[in-house]
Amino acid sequence: MADVTHVLHAMEQGDPQAAEQLLPLVYEELRRLAAGKLAGEAPGHTLQPTALVHEAYLRLVPAKPQVAGFANRAHFFAAAAEAMRRILIENARGKNRLKRGGNLQRVELAQPEAPADTPPEDLLALDDALDQFAKEDPVKAELVKLRFFAGLSSEEAAECLGISRATAARYWTYARAWLYARLRPAGRE
Repeated sequence: MADVTHVLHAMEQGDPQAAEQLLPLVYEELRRLAAGKLAGEAPGHTLQPTALVHEAYLRLVPAKPQVAGFANRAHFFAAAAEAMRRILIENARGKNRLKRGGNLQRVELAQPEAPADTPPEDLLALDDALDQFAKEDPVKAELVKLRFFAGLSSEEAAECLGISRATAARYWTYARAWLYARLRPAGRE
């Protein structure tokens, strides 16, 4: 079977068969990541792993695949992580609209956990903090997205970002501390 990077390059060159070859190559890995994210969700939740994968894939691979422009496998999965993040955030915002605000509670980001386990208000607070963090340090913010929203391990995220495991571990420690300082509930030191 063809390598993901080769298929992405073929798509960029305008090969009509390449888009058909991509989904089978990445589907199982995307489905595994999405299932992990949504495993802890309450029963009857409207967003299912398959729907999350399909929605992310539709956003990643346009009707004219030659304009997709993914450099390699790592770039594709980084884009998939971002697409899943945006879908989960949109879903959380929709839930938050129904509640009309409510009591916002901050999330403590001690270790990677499934966004599906996180209340919508906490996801929105994390998203706001992550947007601020991305302005200050885009690489560390991308590491958080890959670890938290895509469920990648430290090693997988390091590979996607093209950094060493040790650097990824340092970045992760810093990012957790930075986010904790912004997401800590008021009055708690």
